Amino acid sequence: MNKKKNVLIDETFFDEYLSTQGGIRKDLKKSYKFFQNLKPSKRRSLQAQSEDAISTMGITFQLYKGGIIDRAWPLDIIPRIINHSKWIKVELGLKQRIKALNLFIDDVYNQQRFLKLNPVLKDLVLDSSNFLPECKGIHPKNKIWSNICGTDLIRDHNGKFLVLEDNLRVPSGVAYMLENRNVMKKVIPEIFDGYDVNPIDDYPSQLFKCLSDSAFTTKKVKKIVLLTPGIFNSAYFEHSHLAQQMGIEIVEPHDLYVSSSKNVLMRTINGPKKVDVIYRRVDDIYIDPIAWRSDSAIGIPGIYEAWKKKKVSIVNAPGSGVADDKAVYAFVPKMIEFFLNEKPIISQVKTYVCAFKKDCKFVLNNIEKLVIKPVNESGGYGILIGPKASKNDIKKYQQKIRNNPRNFVAQPLIKLSTSPTLIGNKMEPRHLDLRPFILSGKKIFVTSGGLTRVAMKKNSTIVNSSQGGGSKDTWIIH
Repeated sequence: MNKKKNVLIDETFFDEYLSTQGGIRKDLKKSYKFFQNLKPSKRRSLQAQSEDAISTMGITFQLYKGGIIDRAWPLDIIPRIINHSKWIKVELGLKQRIKALNLFIDDVYNQQRFLKLNPVLKDLVLDSSNFLPECKGIHPKNKIWSNICGTDLIRDHNGKFLVLEDNLRVPSGVAYMLENRNVMKKVIPEIFDGYDVNPIDDYPSQLFKCLSDSAFTTKKVKKIVLLTPGIFNSAYFEHSHLAQQMGIEIVEPHDLYVSSSKNVLMRTINGPKKVDVIYRRVDDIYIDPIAWRSDSAIGIPGIYEAWKKKKVSIVNAPGSGVADDKAVYAFVPKMIEFFLNEKPIISQVKTYVCAFKKDCKFVLNNIEKLVIKPVNESGGYGILIGPKASKNDIKKYQQKIRNNPRNFVAQPLIKLSTSPTLIGNKMEPRHLDLRPFILSGKKIFVTSGGLTRVAMKKNSTIVNSSQGGGSKDTWIIH
């Protein structure tokens, strides 16, 4: 361990600000010295000002702990800075990846060429709860199923970006990316001086364009709405923020209905209005109680038939979650080669799929060295971190794997990169990841950076806000 003022550097991790020799990385000197030279009381004051701004601006998220709890969004004021020269490859890799994933989903619900070449994957996919047989034979506009994707990236001990997972169903977090920048500009505008930081405020207009591109109608002006389960949903702040920024209506299920001609209509005080595109923030199996969950209280009866008949576009398309599976993730490099005839531009984490007997045996014999994940969980839940687990927890998890190997994958414990983070009035390293957002319409758009999530607890790698994680403003600089 090297000590440099208030920052401790663990040489086994890649620190994004400091080298293993303790020197400040070239592009980050100004930002680092700005915070390093502040008096502890001033650091506390700036952090408090950011928290006040977040409270005043109403930036919240919800937790479910014996009831619904509104929490102020956690933002660390030391920015994460990435040079554009390093970001170019990431952006190209993400565009390549989402192209292949969309082609894969379309293939799953149609010809199944890729599945026929990979019989184990075929069994995994067709047995998955994310596979919706009702979607067979359907092609969304331009064969794009996941128009909006949030891909989680990490940096390994060498600083190399790796894909950790793809969120293809209802990815969230982009509103917090936008608001992090607004808070930083409001509280510490001087920190931007001397940096050429890529703007991110074009995201709402890019999202609107993406949604418009998904419409089946040829009308020049499309009627687009954002469908939310309601104000008690954990991501409602984001729903209302995005709808407002795009200038579209935010609707709840009772605001929409399907006519006898299979058009989707919105109830208004001036009579029903035809809807062309629905940006859904409702899980697909709840969206239509006739087609899927009959007990759904947040569905619109008949909307599946309207979508199937191309009377309305639903973004992301129902069934897109079939590729949002940690077991399917292991096959993405093969998908890129099969569908695009290209080599993957961006690497991903080595993944052992327990549905394979060889992989399962390896995982059971090496579980104390691996991270084990249930394939359909999210938010960091259900994960076993082998090197930190007790012998009793390992035994229990081994039995879970034996009982249902298809439900688990394993990965080596990647040494996530760290970045200086304000803990009290001190700068200390904390682990982080990054979620860029990828929009697929007539063109593919990747956000400049994304939402950086930080594990605020020392030595923790759990970055999810629902489990005590924080966030940072992410800068792509020239």
